[in-house]
Amino acid sequence: MTAVPPGQGVFEPGTPQPGAPQPGAPGPGTPQPGAPQPGAPGPGAPEPGGPEPGGHELYRPVLAGGARYALAQLGQSLDGCIATRTGDAVFVTGEVDRAHLHQLRAYVDAVVVGVGTVVSDDPRLTVRAVLGTDPHRVVLDPTGRCPRSARVLGDGAGATWVLGEAAATGVGAVPDGVRVLTLPVDERGRFAPAVVLDALAGLGLGRVLVEGGGRTVSEFLRAGVLDRLHLSVAPVLLGTDGTTGIGLPGPALARDAVRPPSRSFRLGDDVCFDLDLRAVGGLDAVTVSDAVTVSGAVTGGDARTGPSAWAQQRDQAG
Repeated sequence: MTAVPPGQGVFEPGTPQPGAPQPGAPGPGTPQPGAPQPGAPGPGAPEPGGPEPGGHELYRPVLAGGARYALAQLGQSLDGCIATRTGDAVFVTGEVDRAHLHQLRAYVDAVVVGVGTVVSDDPRLTVRAVLGTDPHRVVLDPTGRCPRSARVLGDGAGATWVLGEAAATGVGAVPDGVRVLTLPVDERGRFAPAVVLDALAGLGLGRVLVEGGGRTVSEFLRAGVLDRLHLSVAPVLLGTDGTTGIGLPGPALARDAVRPPSRSFRLGDDVCFDLDLRAVGGLDAVTVSDAVTVSGAVTGGDARTGPSAWAQQRDQAG
């Protein structure tokens, strides 16, 4: 990795990164002439450029979400697993749901995954099954585990950020062309989800899809910073020793469980549950000052932290 010259790699919070979506510009999901074409679709897969997988109504809240919007997506089995006991997830849900995932990527500024997903799945995080623009790709890697051979680092298909902790990130740790954003970690060695979203918004990446894995999605869900969750369920059983998707502490009584308003959509053989998390509490944030470092240079950043009303309801239920 080449050190970024002063004034070229530092972005004040709220200042869009060069190449990032500009205010008033067409949304990131607007199909572009000459967008990358996917390979031949499999049986039952939506045709690129055709109707949105699952129908437009599924995406209407996402499109209306505004410049700051965070949603998450998971595909799981009937028994709540996103992969087998060995970590194999190819594929739990069907082709229509995977096209739905690509459609979500096309509608956001950035896609976020934990480093565990990169290590186990080596995803590309690009838009291929539908027409659309590739989002910025963001890897949460507080311990410096992301392999240099990962496709998300070296395929040149889109802008890539690695979010690391200062002690685990250094010059030469990632290939040229990949930007490093250094954030503080909490007492568990993890990034606070609100800090991650605020840091990305400071780079002009306000619309975010948290794609995986289950631990990362659960962290963002528990922090109360998500507006929506798309949870797709496939008619398959992976067993009690499979890799669990969502992991959250639950209430003692079922009547006290958080029940966000939901809608359901058929995606081929799968069913997607669209959960409105904002309806059960917004982010009641307080502002704290954090040091945010971009490729070695420090800028001042405002990080929104604090539990949402929904998170408080969850804790009271437990």
